[in-house]
Amino acid sequence: MKVLANDGISKSGIKALEKGGFEVITTKVAQEQVANYVNQNNVSVILVRSATKVRKDIIDACPGLKIIGRGGVGMDNIDVEYARSKGIHVINTPASSSESVAELVFAHLFTGVRFLYDANRNMPLEGDTNFDGLKKAYSNGIELRGKTLGIVGFGRIGQAVAKMALGLGMKVIAADKFVDKAEVKVEFYNGQFINVEFETEPLEDVFKHADFITLHVPAQEGYVIGNEEFQLLKDGVGIVNCARGGVIDEVALLKALDSNKVAFAGLDVFENEPTPEIQILMHPNISLTPHIGAATLEAQDRIGTELAEQIISLLKNEK
Repeated sequence: MKVLANDGISKSGIKALEKGGFEVITTKVAQEQVANYVNQNNVSVILVRSATKVRKDIIDACPGLKIIGRGGVGMDNIDVEYARSKGIHVINTPASSSESVAELVFAHLFTGVRFLYDANRNMPLEGDTNFDGLKKAYSNGIELRGKTLGIVGFGRIGQAVAKMALGLGMKVIAADKFVDKAEVKVEFYNGQFINVEFETEPLEDVFKHADFITLHVPAQEGYVIGNEEFQLLKDGVGIVNCARGGVIDEVALLKALDSNKVAFAGLDVFENEPTPEIQILMHPNISLTPHIGAATLEAQDRIGTELAEQIISLLKNEK
């Protein structure tokens, strides 16, 4: 059987699939050519990340598809229920990238509270001529320790963020429509650990009490944070979005940044990918990354291996 990994797959994933008797194709096929390619090459499994979309048209056009796999958590680029109604397995790897995304959240938070988003732009330009001036400009940073982190969306990634926040000595408050309680295990070098129990709070309370907000929700209708929600936030709040573009109203965010309602933002995802708005890209108080939350070597290895294990388990009796 053939597997088309259209958005790539780790070497460990390829190795595991080939060991299981599958042929892995890593050719990048353009979105409009996916259905033709799948049919012409008798592909049984298509693996995607966020770039390739597997909608009803592809599902209808490819009767030979047995599995659609998503490397990562969200499956908003796949018509999941429709695929399953046609007897196609739809799989993902929700646990594989949690720590990588959580670490990127803190990369943006540390960048924000110590002005690295600005210092990294200005030091190459003025570091040799205005060192003392830049030193003074960036000397009012704050610590994360002791501050309150508001986590919107308390699934696997949200809980991984909470664990790291606890390690930094932060206070954590979380909101989630579907999670009432969660237990976060914080492990230590010598084998000891502590379990911290969380009860989620109303979203409005998180907005009112958090010094920093981080979003971990799927794509959805409407904004999670728009003009009205920005008014509920503390003055000088920091906001990080490593979840999905479109959950923050970027126009409202720019207004909040310009009025100093929001001190800084960290964005890994954007409303218009892969062509974010130039006003977002050029704003001096935004830390920017190009949708790389799960893009660590460790996460990619876990994703590839986990996808391979699921595929082999589902199709081992059909080859």
